[in-house]
Order: sequence, then C-alpha cells, then structure tokens
Amino acid sequence: MSNENTKTTTRGIGLGGIIFIVFLILKLAEIGQVATWSWWWVTSPLWLPITFIFGFMGVIFLIVAIVAFFSK
Repeated sequence: MSNENTKTTTRGIGLGGIIFIVFLILKLAEIGQVATWSWWWVTSPLWLPITFIFGFMGVIFLIVAIVAFFSK
C-alpha cells in the first residue's frame, strides 16, 4: 500500500536558528566582535520574526484606523 496521499511536513532549523547558533558559539568562545555583544543581540535572530509580525500587524491597524477616521 502506498502513502502517496499522506502529507508530511518537515521543518528544519531555519535561517534564524542557524544564525543564532553561530552567534551563540562566537559569544561563548569569545571570538571576534560578537564576544562584546549584549545577549539581546545574540538572541535577536530568535525574536526578530515575532517583532516583524507585530510590526506588520501594527501597520495594518494604523491603516484601518486612518481609513475609519477619514471615512466619516
């Protein structure tokens, strides 16, 4: 029996995860400029996509509010 109709989703670590791992290794090994960075910057590849989502939602909310204000 073939499972051709079964959909499987495989998710990798992603670009943000890879960049975070590189920054983490450089920070812990105290290599280069990354050694002097704050932990906020080292972990930023992890929370940056969430920031973009909230920023996009904020722009959409602002556009809707402007349209609602000027449509009266």
